[in-house]
Amino acid sequence: MAEKIIRIGTRDSKLALWQAQKVQSLLASTGQPSELVSVKSEGDLDLVTPLYAMGVQGVFTKTLDAYLLSDKIDIAVHSMKDVPTQLAQGTVQAAVLPRAEAHDILVLGKEKWHKNNFGNWQRNAGETTDFHIGTGSVRRTAQWLNRYPHSQIDNLRGNVQTRLRKLEENNWDGAIFAAAGLGRVDLLPENHIVLDWMLPAPAQGAIMVVCKKEDVATAVICQSMNHEETAVCTKIERDFLSTLMGGCSTPIGAHAEVKEGRIYFKGNILSPNGKHSIDIAQDEDYTTNSKLGTTAATQLLKQGAQSIIEEIRKFEKGD
Repeated sequence: MAEKIIRIGTRDSKLALWQAQKVQSLLASTGQPSELVSVKSEGDLDLVTPLYAMGVQGVFTKTLDAYLLSDKIDIAVHSMKDVPTQLAQGTVQAAVLPRAEAHDILVLGKEKWHKNNFGNWQRNAGETTDFHIGTGSVRRTAQWLNRYPHSQIDNLRGNVQTRLRKLEENNWDGAIFAAAGLGRVDLLPENHIVLDWMLPAPAQGAIMVVCKKEDVATAVICQSMNHEETAVCTKIERDFLSTLMGGCSTPIGAHAEVKEGRIYFKGNILSPNGKHSIDIAQDEDYTTNSKLGTTAATQLLKQGAQSIIEEIRKFEKGD
């Protein structure tokens, strides 16, 4: 009997295809043949409506979930930050690939900045103190407004090429991107600033492979791609998000990393307008069964995070 060809489901954007091709190359390195099956998600088709207003969890993943459950594909490859904390019924996490750079960057608007004598980017003389920024992320908006409350934020949707083009076409000071996304498709411009103060989305920079729960053979094949440390850290971040009721488009940031045998975690939750925020930082010895995300979120709830959660719910309802 011929060896089974694994059908890899992916969105058809340049970044999504890069991620799927990465999985394909990892499978090939073990001698496993595969083929790509590309689809368009609801989130790709509607580039106008803000993500928080689309009213659906998994706006970028549910189409692939449907393909998986109807046996049109064997595995689905996702940007892990887009995957709801509660996976679609009948699917399981089969692997998490090694994480890329997790943080956000500000790609600078042309004619707005210059490099000073120390080689650092600096706004041109005469620019107002208020920023004009493009982003479609509620989390990025909230964290930016928390730091720069008088900024103007424009909704920015689309794949990375579309968003870079819109930045070129608009008179913005900059637009916020995930460093990993631009880096993976070789579109990271020189004129950018790393926003090391901005906590990324839970699991940002990581790639998740999902298969059907009943498909044990495929799950076993995918295990060869799994990176334990990334899987542990992203689970902590997603536990934090889940415990705080968060979805993919809520203003909740989280980042866990392993250094010298310890896991260091930072998390926060903000009101959508950035006026209210609660932060937390905790660490513990490395363990594959860490409850750090859950305990950190529980601590934030004790510190009054519930009032911010109510603000988020009102915002999502349009109140």
